[in-house]
Amino acid sequence: MSYSATILGCAGPVLTAEERALFAQARPWGFILFSRNLETPEQIRALCAALRDAAGHDAVILIDQEGGRVQRLRPPLGREWLPPLDQIRAAPDHATACRGMYLRYRLIAAELRALGIDGNCAPMVDVADDETHDFLRNRCYGDAPSAVADLGRAVADGLLAGGVLPVLKHIPGHGRGRLDSHLELPVVDATRADLDARDFPPFHALRDLPMAMTAHIVYTALDPDLPATISAPAISVIREALAFDGLLMSDDISMEALSGSIAARSAAAIAAGCDVVLHCNGKMPEMLATVEASGVLRGAALRRADAAVAARRSPDDIDIAALTAEFDALPAPAF
Repeated sequence: MSYSATILGCAGPVLTAEERALFAQARPWGFILFSRNLETPEQIRALCAALRDAAGHDAVILIDQEGGRVQRLRPPLGREWLPPLDQIRAAPDHATACRGMYLRYRLIAAELRALGIDGNCAPMVDVADDETHDFLRNRCYGDAPSAVADLGRAVADGLLAGGVLPVLKHIPGHGRGRLDSHLELPVVDATRADLDARDFPPFHALRDLPMAMTAHIVYTALDPDLPATISAPAISVIREALAFDGLLMSDDISMEALSGSIAARSAAAIAAGCDVVLHCNGKMPEMLATVEASGVLRGAALRRADAAVAARRSPDDIDIAALTAEFDALPAPAF
């Protein structure tokens, strides 16, 4: 079966005829939802069904539901969650922090699955430092690589237990970024030894996860010119040094960190070694260009895509009320 090597958005809460036609022709591997697509539980379930029906397969449907600023579902559609770093810092010890993150993302998974959504762009295991840009800082899990890896594992386990695919991000690490890659291109001049010691370990520890999202960052130690998303040397490091063999998706190809046309960016991401291109804004001309430039999944990319789909499972049988009570009993941040 042939799939477009893309994950696409849509413009609103209901598919247009033009979107249905594109999705039927291209058969995107997956979709992603944003606040513009979310109105009521019934509408979201209907939209998810319509996306899968249009594409002609049981497509993975992703969302960004980290909590804090990056949270597409908000009350009454979903619980209001603290920024991850605020929750983690409130825990009295590392074990409690890990348990809290597991509970948080197991409950988030239940919220998502109830709406027809089965992928979440988390865990985010970028290792923070004192200068991490504000757009990322409180989305991080801390500044110690081993602790970040443990917390990322708890997040992934919670999502998987709830029947939701986790997406590891932003590989190979965004914590040293001093700019917001939605708007500008960060350049990281750390040595390879420093990257190996601090930034890469959480990604290597979670290399078994089914999916990961690239970082739109230039790492001069890997490639002095190109951001990781479109850099064959950087993606070689992801595949070899970090040993990640899951489905590799670009971060949003329309972000301002990248230059050139949408078609050129998409083609460059695929040529560099991304398996699928993520396009988020739902603008039809850009989606058409992304689909045309990205081609179809084949070879190792198709194998990894099939493996990611196979990693989806039915949620475990748990008492949501009991888990909610346990989570609510955790120490709260003191503001």
